[in-house]
Amino acid sequence: MLNRGRSAAISLIAGLLACGLMYGVYKLQLRQVRLQETVGVVVPKDFIRSGTFLSEDMLELKPVLRGSYREGMLASIEAAAGKETLLPLGRGEPVLDWKLDRFHLMPGSGQATFQIPKEYVLSLSNGIRAGDTVKLYVSGKEGSSLLFGHDIVVASVKSSANVEIDDPKNPALFSRVNGDMESMYAARREANGAIDQINLNLTEQEWLAIDEACRDKKAKLVIAFASSSIVEKPPVK
Repeated sequence: MLNRGRSAAISLIAGLLACGLMYGVYKLQLRQVRLQETVGVVVPKDFIRSGTFLSEDMLELKPVLRGSYREGMLASIEAAAGKETLLPLGRGEPVLDWKLDRFHLMPGSGQATFQIPKEYVLSLSNGIRAGDTVKLYVSGKEGSSLLFGHDIVVASVKSSANVEIDDPKNPALFSRVNGDMESMYAARREANGAIDQINLNLTEQEWLAIDEACRDKKAKLVIAFASSSIVEKPPVK
């Protein structure tokens, strides 16, 4: 009886192990089948430059193996349309969500983009680039003071040839997106020109305050690069 019971127990255990092994093989095969399945991801139809606003006709869905799908890939064209590219996108290259921004460099609610007249500017930091934040100071015979208690977003900085200031070989924006502070620093040292024009995203009240302070030529602006450009993303108001 004892041997018979032991045999029955061994048979039961063996059966359970066999069932477990079969289930494991089934799950492995199912996983392999799923990895061979395809999912649609958003890709550009052609090369797209950085700073381009995406429209649906620029994009298409491309099937990729589920095993090749990575976090951040977009599965619907609607998720990308209407956003701005932070980096160039290659033809047929899966669009990643971190390469896009809906409000980057655009004026926020209640704002507009104003070009600051040259005669209003006393000093302008050469390291400023589009997407940075700056502090505005008013300097005149009566002294200097901070104009606003918050930082201002830079929409663009251009040379006298109306070309955006940057390092073409190593754009500062690329380095910022990747969190590479060393490359960002290097990019700001190798600019393709001197800043001739600066455009800021301002509310009407902010622009009127600047105009009021500088239009009589008794005071001018000092525009300084703000540390918030590095430690955090510029805020959208």
